[in-house]
Amino acid sequence: MSSIGVSERRPSIDWAVQRTAIDRELAAICDRYAPELGSRLIDAVRYSLLGGGKRLRGLLLLAAYRAAGGARDASRIAASVEVVHAYSLIHDDLPCMDDDDIRRGRATAHRAFGVRTATVAGVAMVPVAALSAFEAARELGLGGGEAAQMARELMRASGAGGMIGGQLLDLDAEGSEPTLQELERIHRAKTGALIRAAVVVGGIAAGASAAKQAALAEYGESIGLAFQIADDVLDVTATTDRLGKTAGRDLDLAKGTYPRLLGVEGSERRAAELVSQACTALQSRGPRLRSAILDHGRMGASRAIRLPISTSSVAYWSRCSRSVGSGPSPSIRNSCD
Repeated sequence: MSSIGVSERRPSIDWAVQRTAIDRELAAICDRYAPELGSRLIDAVRYSLLGGGKRLRGLLLLAAYRAAGGARDASRIAASVEVVHAYSLIHDDLPCMDDDDIRRGRATAHRAFGVRTATVAGVAMVPVAALSAFEAARELGLGGGEAAQMARELMRASGAGGMIGGQLLDLDAEGSEPTLQELERIHRAKTGALIRAAVVVGGIAAGASAAKQAALAEYGESIGLAFQIADDVLDVTATTDRLGKTAGRDLDLAKGTYPRLLGVEGSERRAAELVSQACTALQSRGPRLRSAILDHGRMGASRAIRLPISTSSVAYWSRCSRSVGSGPSPSIRNSCD
């Protein structure tokens, strides 16, 4: 496979600054659409969007954007992806879904605003995300075709072929013993689809070729599953205070999880395999793309952002990213919220 060069300038990104930029854009999105949503809904939307979180999906989008040669401010597009993620958390926590009371260290949206308001707020956030992404793309100077492609990618990841379909499969699998193939089908949709979409949208925003977008998609799919494994491991090894959500909830709901199927050590080995696959996908398309994307591994060592990566996968992360700095911290610190 031929190597595809991207940009000779290796990006230097201050992740704490970028995270602040995403938070600022999320607040602006709330202000922008408040008149259309009305006071009752916008309060629930603000609560869900501005209540913390690592902004990993948005940061991955920005990393992909820079890696593919983007040089402008794409933080509003990154914020649009975080709107989709926040909507999914609202619905995941509902009594008819995972029935949880704590998210990001405080009451879930339906506990704070009631089930009806939380449900409708989550639904309302989907078109807000699509419209915001489209408008942000036009602000970057992208044509209508590229802007529509970005919105379509985001909506596909959040729909029946992505998060919604994955959530249904996850609910159907409760109390069963899914195989590894079945488990990964669930989480490629429920968790991986939006992470994949985030990096692909970043590439589209930067004008990446179809081949570069394909490399980013492969990377996102593998990292998305590795991220889910970290979440599953955290559920059985961390406390509620550390997670910011109810620990042991997967066990209570008899969900199929990686630790339940593979054990903790087996789960870590599978995560390492997936990280290896992600590195290979980028390497095959050229070292510049690989180095620029893997630079986000510094998030794991920063105080502002900590990547939840299993200890067994740290060695591979370090090997892959030695040219751009240290890999993630060798412990699982936060939930994959």
